[in-house]
Amino acid sequence: MREIFAGLPWWVKWIAVPVIALFVFGSLIATVVGIVIGLLFKALIFVALVGGLIYVVRKFTSSSSSRSDW
Repeated sequence: MREIFAGLPWWVKWIAVPVIALFVFGSLIATVVGIVIGLLFKALIFVALVGGLIYVVRKFTSSSSSRSDW
């Protein structure tokens, strides 16, 4: 493989080949990036909802226990 690229100009190695790779595999790369971003967003939503639930439960349990002291 090195022998093939050795005789080529620099612009073929550093510009043309990556452009062709992006053209061929671009949709695959975009799909993988979209899935990763989607999973990160869903994980962020999950963490926010669980944190909100824990906050609400602690708020109500602490207020109900203080009312029982009266």
